[in-house]
Amino acid sequence: MKSQISKVLKKFLCVLTLSGITILSLHGQPASNRVKSPELMEDGSVIFRLYAPEIDSVTVRGTFGPGETTIAAEKMIKNDTGLFELKYGPLPSDMYVYTYIADGVSMLDPNNNMVIRDGSYIESRLVVPGKTFDLYDVKDVPHGRLHTLWYPSPTIGTDRRLIVYTPPGYESSGKSYPVLYLLHGGGGDEEAWVSRGRANYILDNLIASGKAKAMIIVMTNGVPSNEAAPGERPLASVMGQSGRAGISAMTTGKFEESLVKDVIPFIEKNFRAIPDPDHRGISGLSMGGYHTLQTTFKYPDKFEYIGVMSMGLFRNVNKEELAEQIQALKESDPKLYYIACGKYDFLYPGLLELLALYDEQGFKYMYHESGGGHSWNNWRLYLSEVATLFFK
Repeated sequence: MKSQISKVLKKFLCVLTLSGITILSLHGQPASNRVKSPELMEDGSVIFRLYAPEIDSVTVRGTFGPGETTIAAEKMIKNDTGLFELKYGPLPSDMYVYTYIADGVSMLDPNNNMVIRDGSYIESRLVVPGKTFDLYDVKDVPHGRLHTLWYPSPTIGTDRRLIVYTPPGYESSGKSYPVLYLLHGGGGDEEAWVSRGRANYILDNLIASGKAKAMIIVMTNGVPSNEAAPGERPLASVMGQSGRAGISAMTTGKFEESLVKDVIPFIEKNFRAIPDPDHRGISGLSMGGYHTLQTTFKYPDKFEYIGVMSMGLFRNVNKEELAEQIQALKESDPKLYYIACGKYDFLYPGLLELLALYDEQGFKYMYHESGGGHSWNNWRLYLSEVATLFFK
C-alpha cells in the first residue's frame, strides 16, 4: 500500500513539475537542461521530446493534422531512461501549436519557451520555415505600432478594450488611412489576431512589399459580456461571470450594434481614419465571420470592403428575411465581397448554402476555397490575401 501511494505521489509531482508548477524535476535537475524539444530537422520533420520517467503515456496533440483532420494526435515512445520521443512529418512551412497529454493531463512542452494564447487555449508553438511562414515572419522592414485602448460603449453599457494597429510611418506622415475592422472567432478575444493571427507582421510585410495599402486595423472583443481579454477584465466583472460566453454571444446583435455606434465613432475621432464607407472594411473568422455577415446585413451602407472567413448560414435562419437583406446589400454595391473557407471545415456545408443563396439573389462575391479545416493555418492565409485586395 505504501509503495502504491509513493508511486502515485511521484507521478503527481512529475505532472506538476512538467506543467510548470515547480521548476525542478524529481531528480533535482531542471528538465530543460537535458532535453531539446521540439527539434526541427532539415527535411521539415520535427522531433518532440519529454523526459518523464514516472509518466506511463504521452501523446502529442497539435494543429499539424493532414487535410481533413486539422488536429493530429500521436503517441510518443518511451525509452528505458524515461525519455518520450516522437518524430513527425515532414511538415509544410507554417506556424503550428501543440500540447502534450501526459497520463490524461494536458500540458505545455516544458522545453519550449514559445507559447501562444488564443482565448482559453494556451499552447506551445512550432515554426517550420519556408514560403508560408515567410508571410508573417518578423522581418527587417518598417514596423507598425500596436495600441491597446479602452473605449466607452453606451450600447453595451461598459468600457471595453480593443487593439489598434497603425501602419509604419503613421506618427509622422500626417496622412489619413483606411480602416479594417478585424474580428476574432468564438472563444477568442481582442488579442487573438495578434497572438495567434500575427496580423501586425502580415501587414508590415505586405505594406513593405507594396502588395497592400497602408491601413489601420482595429481588433475588438466580440463577446459583449466580456470587456476584455482574460487578465485585463475588472475584477468585479470576472467574479460576476457565469457562462456568459459561448454560442449565445454570437446572436444577441449587441456586438454588431456596438461596432457601428461605439467603435467606429471612437476610432474616427481618435485616429486619422478616413471617415467614409469607401475606406472602411470589415472581416472576421468563424464567429467573427458571423458578425461580419450580420453587421453588413443590418448596416449595408457602412462598409465597401467585406471579408467572410469560415462561416456560412447560421442555424434556423429565416431565408426570406435573409434574401431581403442580401438585396439591400446588393443595392449598396460593395466594391469587394470576399468569402473563404477550407474544404474540410465543419462549417463548409453551411457556407455552400450561403453561396447558393447569394447566387440565387444575383449577389456578386469573390470565393476562395482552400484545403484544410477550421484553423488559424487558413485564417492567416486569408488575411494575407484580403489585405492585398482591400482599398485598391
